[in-house]
Amino acid sequence: MPLRPLVYGLALAVFCAVSAQAQPLVRAPIESPILTIDSDTLFEDSRFGRQTIEEFEKRGAALASENRSIEEALEAEEKDLTALRATMTPIEFRTLADAFDQKVQETRRTQEAKNRELNSELESRRVMFLNAAAPVLEQLMREAGAAVVLERRSIFISSNAVDITQIAINRLNVVLNGVEFAPEQQ
Repeated sequence: MPLRPLVYGLALAVFCAVSAQAQPLVRAPIESPILTIDSDTLFEDSRFGRQTIEEFEKRGAALASENRSIEEALEAEEKDLTALRATMTPIEFRTLADAFDQKVQETRRTQEAKNRELNSELESRRVMFLNAAAPVLEQLMREAGAAVVLERRSIFISSNAVDITQIAINRLNVVLNGVEFAPEQQ
């Protein structure tokens, strides 16, 4: 029966094709003396980075709202002061105007300090994340036999095959799973 080997061969081919489709595509380990990473993407696309960015966007929006409210109140106070000008002597008005100007300058310094503090805190979180990422990146270097990991944005041209950004994100999401930071008390 010459058909039997053909049927067996066809069955084996179908079985292998189905088995291959059922297997998830696993990226072969990278082997390269040089690896690249995009540290911005590493932070922004990681679970920790997304949570941090979301928190700081909310806090930034709250600060912007506070700034708008203060600005509206100061504009109303300025209009009231301008309306009083006609009923005062120049010296009386100058005293009130100087006090108002000092209040505006102090308010501006206070709000700018809040903004700087928010940005500083975000940068601290980013540094903390990159410090936590260092052991993961070192492990990826060992696995690849690499001597160095370079910042992708500092390289003129390179192969995507040596970019470990997504692999590092996946591993960091596991390592930092459940690590959340409560908003600082203000």
